[in-house]
Amino acid sequence: MTPRNVYASVALAALLSGPVSAEEFTNIPEPAVDQAKGAVASETASETTSETIVLAGGCFWGVQGVFQRVKGVSQAVSGYAGGMSSTADYEKVSGGNTGHAESVKITYDPKQVSLGKLLQIYFSVAHDPTQLNRQGPDTGTQYRSAVFPANDDQAGVVKAYIAQLNQARVYKAAIVTKVEMNKAFYPAERYHQDYLTLHPREPYIAYNDIPKVEALAQMYPTLYTADPALVYPKKK
Repeated sequence: MTPRNVYASVALAALLSGPVSAEEFTNIPEPAVDQAKGAVASETASETTSETIVLAGGCFWGVQGVFQRVKGVSQAVSGYAGGMSSTADYEKVSGGNTGHAESVKITYDPKQVSLGKLLQIYFSVAHDPTQLNRQGPDTGTQYRSAVFPANDDQAGVVKAYIAQLNQARVYKAAIVTKVEMNKAFYPAERYHQDYLTLHPREPYIAYNDIPKVEALAQMYPTLYTADPALVYPKKK
């Protein structure tokens, strides 16, 4: 079963509801608590050039597409987190009973982009953190909003930022994002990787995910990495 067949109904729903405008995304404040650039809990912090964080926010196609275009991010891989290795399979995860969430493992250089800035993009552009067990046309626990920190230091930054955003009431509803510790990440099947870049004109991508990339470029111009390979669908 191909992704096109799996998402046929939700793509149709997206077409009927019309495209999302980049202006609809929420401007949110920078984290008051953040990791210093290059700082990790080790004696060799000054030598660190790579860290990872796993983020889940609905279909991994769009989340991956956004973070692949952030300066300082060297790799973004679609996959599954929250469940067992034996169920890290697309058709099983799609059933909603594996404990997995469609996720993206982000590898970044903390000397170029801080964890806090990645979280600001995640909460404002990559997904809507107030939607419980769903995102846009997709429903189920596999589409939940969740962060899978690599260590306690990262977890502290995430929790502090969620508390900050809730206190500031930047959203009309409370943030439902879960912080899930000690969960392994499993890369998704090859055909899910780079899906936004390879299929920018597919209805689901054009209406749900291309606006996220456009919002990234508009809201975070100094962090946006232009991608000439991404051909935007012509708007009517």
